[in-house]
Amino acid sequence: MHSRTLVFRRVVRDYMGAVPPVVSPETPLGDALDLLRRAKASGLIVLDEGGHVAGIVTEQDIARRIAFRADATARVADYMTAPVHTIRAGDYLFHAIAEMRRHKLRHLPVTDDSRRPVGLLDLHTAFAAAAQQMTAHVDALAPDGTAEGLGAVKTAQVAVAAELMKDNVPVPEIQNLLTHLNIDIYRRVVVRALAEMADEGWGEPPVNFSVIVMGSGGRGENYIYPDQDNGFILEDYPDDAHGRIDPWFIELGERMTQTLDKVGFPLCKGYVMATNPLWRKTESQWRAQTTLWAKRRGTVALRLSDIFYDFVSVFGEGAYADRLRRHVVTLVQNSPIYLQEMWQDGEDHGVALGWFGRFITEKDVAEHKGEINLKTSGSLPLVEAARLMALKHGILATGTLERLAGLKDAGYLRADEHDYLTGAFRHLTFLLLRQQIADFQAGRKVSNYVPPDSLSTREKDMLIDSFKAIADLRGRLRGEFTGQVL
Repeated sequence: MHSRTLVFRRVVRDYMGAVPPVVSPETPLGDALDLLRRAKASGLIVLDEGGHVAGIVTEQDIARRIAFRADATARVADYMTAPVHTIRAGDYLFHAIAEMRRHKLRHLPVTDDSRRPVGLLDLHTAFAAAAQQMTAHVDALAPDGTAEGLGAVKTAQVAVAAELMKDNVPVPEIQNLLTHLNIDIYRRVVVRALAEMADEGWGEPPVNFSVIVMGSGGRGENYIYPDQDNGFILEDYPDDAHGRIDPWFIELGERMTQTLDKVGFPLCKGYVMATNPLWRKTESQWRAQTTLWAKRRGTVALRLSDIFYDFVSVFGEGAYADRLRRHVVTLVQNSPIYLQEMWQDGEDHGVALGWFGRFITEKDVAEHKGEINLKTSGSLPLVEAARLMALKHGILATGTLERLAGLKDAGYLRADEHDYLTGAFRHLTFLLLRQQIADFQAGRKVSNYVPPDSLSTREKDMLIDSFKAIADLRGRLRGEFTGQVL
């Protein structure tokens, strides 16, 4: 993993120190400071009766507020820093760095999901783990919890992506980073919605659940400003509880999707969102639904399953999504007729390459006339082909490059085929992301269209080779699923 993107993937637990000494608010200062000296620690944590973090006493507190001023019998509660900022062990390290910089903290208690202490993060340790040249981006990419703060993250992402492209970081890695940041926004939006619902009397979630993201987010291949493709997998519950449970998740879905739209994830025009009951089901209902799609195999079922098969859990019980993925892959792998009809449904999704190696450009959309839609006529035909063959071979991965690697390992792709196709994917994603950044910086609407004249001769030659490699793969699939050989 490239060092410039790794900083945004690291989590706090990998860099925190051991849990410092803990005391109660009633502990005498003299006893607390003696404990601190004996432990050779830089701070101690004060816990309330429930074992949660109530405050912190650091070396800085001792120097500024305690030494030579406080009586040894005084209570720790009278001199500790409270309320205290904390960070969860599973949170991203860059969030912790931004939190410490924002509030001028040298130490940050680390807690588990129950707000009990599990460690202490030191600012110097965190900085040593982060690339210094990325500090400004760390600050920009760590929201302050408000919708406005989360929205600003979307703008900051473009700056990060542009800088990483200048440093020649492979675009699939940048896409994966953008996806990680977007997933983090999803998680924070859901946490915010849950807190608001609890405050407003909705109570805690009536059953466990998982929020899933589909499409490019599920593959780890986000570009700039992806729209929403999301859903819920709910813990199974009795049918007679539906009238009580479903309204709660309708409310959560509404809050989640509206906030996401506000911060830069446009509402899905096809209504592929958790607010639609089609994408909000229990684990058993999802199994039944996917089984029904495989049996009926109508046009609608094929289109819906095509949307669904790239999904990942972004919040909650990830095991639900893992079990459902294994079910789906096994189901499709054992349904050769279903695989064949999935191919036929997308058979006309070809690359933008005509006779004599000429590009096929847009003719119907006036503002993009003469340009190439590198998504629908480039990356999409490859993504679909890789997905189809991965399902056929029982490969659980969702990312296109991971699927191609799995197909190579399974013996389906030769080493040279794998090289051509991965090269094609990398080149297409590079051209697409570069154009989207240019559109954003120029104040244009971000799209998937690339003007051929903006490409160098070498880039055009590489694009032609990429299209040919994808066309060859799709020709091979056509022969396998239809018996037609061109």
